[in-house]
Amino acid sequence: MSRNSYEKKRIPSWLILVLILFGIWWLTDTGERPKYDRKAEPRVVAARGDLAEDEKNTIAVFEAAAPSVVYITSIEVRRSIFSLNVYEIPQGTGSGFVWDSDGRIVTNYHVVGDASRVEITLGDNSVYKGILVGAAPDKDIAVLQIAAPPGTLQPLPLGDSKSLLVGQKVFAIGNPFGLDHTITSGIVSALDREITAVTGRTIQGVIQTDAAINPGNSGGPLLDSAGRLIGVNTAIYSPSGASAGIGFAVPVDEVNKVVPELIRHGRVIQPGIGVTLASERIARRLGIEGLLVISVLPGSSADKAGIRETRQVRDKIILGDIILAINGAPVQTYDDLRNELDNYEVGDEVTLILLRGEEHAEVRLSLEAVE
Repeated sequence: MSRNSYEKKRIPSWLILVLILFGIWWLTDTGERPKYDRKAEPRVVAARGDLAEDEKNTIAVFEAAAPSVVYITSIEVRRSIFSLNVYEIPQGTGSGFVWDSDGRIVTNYHVVGDASRVEITLGDNSVYKGILVGAAPDKDIAVLQIAAPPGTLQPLPLGDSKSLLVGQKVFAIGNPFGLDHTITSGIVSALDREITAVTGRTIQGVIQTDAAINPGNSGGPLLDSAGRLIGVNTAIYSPSGASAGIGFAVPVDEVNKVVPELIRHGRVIQPGIGVTLASERIARRLGIEGLLVISVLPGSSADKAGIRETRQVRDKIILGDIILAINGAPVQTYDDLRNELDNYEVGDEVTLILLRGEEHAEVRLSLEAVE
């Protein structure tokens, strides 16, 4: 057969492709076709029946509390490096809640601590400038003021945290990720937890909950099933930054103690004894277990009680008193001291156990206000 006659009988490539596609279709086709019905109508909605009692309670708590929860935007002022123009950028967001009808808003200190300006959005979407009244960084609490008409403000009812029980139901309301009001539910997972504030101090007595607390929930309220404020959502434990079922809230008993002081004074008036203490690094270097008194403020409670300060005689350093305990509670660090003194008020009398040289001593003194 000649070459020309072979080329005339060769099957075209397009025909081969068609045969392949046909084969694929034949092997995969099930013969099924969609059935259309021109008379199709929407299905009848099944009767829901009444909501469960716990669902009704959740809805009631949310509807009552949502108008009291605010959205906080912290704004930073920056100056352009190429000109003298000043511009503002949103630095972060968080939540807060109405404390009283005079326009005070409570939130976390870390939400507003670095802000140049703060905007507060109420539940009706009205926006107000927030003015810092006072802050307690050691407790991660701040109070802001807005000039809103009293009739638009709805303070949350207060509960207490000392009667909380592990396992009872709680709700967290806030504005996570900049979204509108949301509610999450859970239980009190644990009580008397400790977390570290932005200052490095320990916040004690913290409530642990598994109610989802996401970025933007910080500063929002934690409520009990009666809709009462029992804590301020302040932190989550999560490597990813999203809720992992471990959230923390500053207990309302602490909040109700700190907020009035911030409203009265702009700061927390802390009880103290009028001494300067050696740093923990120095104490460890000297092998001291306790709080070494470096100096005593003249005229202070410590001065009147005869507490001895560290002094130098010629070339010799004579260590001052070492505070070991307050009213029987051991103190070895400054954090221990501050946390113990938080249990008292200015004017209360306490007994200090001291190590003076090789001997133990007791002194009684009245606590005084310190900066």
